[in-house]
Amino acid sequence: MPVDPIARFRGLYRRAERARIHLPDTMALATAGTGRPTVRFVLLKGIGDDGFVFFTDARSRKGRDLRKNPRAALAFYWGAIGKQVRIEGRVREVSKAEADAYWESRPRASRLAARSSRQGDELSSRGALLARWRRLAREFRGRSIPRPAAWTGFRVVPDTIEFWTRRTHRLHEREEFVRTPRGWRRRLLQP
Repeated sequence: MPVDPIARFRGLYRRAERARIHLPDTMALATAGTGRPTVRFVLLKGIGDDGFVFFTDARSRKGRDLRKNPRAALAFYWGAIGKQVRIEGRVREVSKAEADAYWESRPRASRLAARSSRQGDELSSRGALLARWRRLAREFRGRSIPRPAAWTGFRVVPDTIEFWTRRTHRLHEREEFVRTPRGWRRRLLQP
């Protein structure tokens, strides 16, 4: 019976949640829009058979990178349960409806923060950022906070998913799943 790596990921994610790992949705995101790789942590906000979703300001470096080179790598590490998952794949922007729906689910203060910041741009002072946040809080008091046009989501559609399990003597288990036209092909990798 073929193994579904997306279903396996969901099971590991639930296990990490049950283990009370702090922010189990934290994932490293690597991009290379200019040919120079860069990595940062973002939060997983959706998982489906069609991929792994996170949200950001598309004007940020990661957003610009993904529009230039729509490929990315993700890595999850849950040390408390001895597991790591690596994902590589193509990237697609989510629909406006999906971005709007997630935007509305965010806490009001987080929506104000997203409107206050042009992510990654130079900042004259933290005080200037906080003043902008307070001004917007007053401006939108009692009203809905619209999603900025540049604030969106990206879906990493996996081509490869690797599961790593910590073992003694550093003889770790590694299983790699590669998407083929016929489904997922599984192979073992040496530690």
